[in-house]
Amino acid sequence: MNNWTRRGFIAATGFTAACTATGLSKSMYQIDRDIDIARADLFRTIPGTEQLASLAAGLLIIPEITEAGFFLGGSYGEGGLLIGDAKVDYFSFSAASIGLQIGAQRFSHALFFMTQETLTGFRSADGWQLGVDAEFVYQNDYGSVGVSTNTINLPVYAVVFNQTGAIVGATLQGAKYTRIRR
Repeated sequence: MNNWTRRGFIAATGFTAACTATGLSKSMYQIDRDIDIARADLFRTIPGTEQLASLAAGLLIIPEITEAGFFLGGSYGEGGLLIGDAKVDYFSFSAASIGLQIGAQRFSHALFFMTQETLTGFRSADGWQLGVDAEFVYQNDYGSVGVSTNTINLPVYAVVFNQTGAIVGATLQGAKYTRIRR
């Protein structure tokens, strides 16, 4: 590992840690409230997500992820895993990135686990990363890109919604989900 890469990694890790430290001040009550609000927004703004949730083995909602980057970037948010209407676990979302990027944004994020196997794997993993077996659904300025329950064929669907701000060059790839233990 060369010096620039090592420094870049340390800076990105520090940025993510700073985002983590500011996010930890939320109580479980606040996270629960934010999850309920974000879930209602998700169902209202992205067509088909309510029906998709009824078919899913579990639904992870991260109500607010803050992301910022200027060559080095990071993001952080906290949310919960729902099975049916019950909140059964709490997770944090974090990511660090290095590359050509600039900007800041906030957004909400939901993962629909369509099989019991993927849900079990997520819950038993010590830090789970979003892989290639996920379909992304984004809401844009011209309307929503909906989810059709007629085309469900992947084990995980990731939905990004309630975006504010803009960032160029950063993605969710490499994001890590970790169980919150408080």
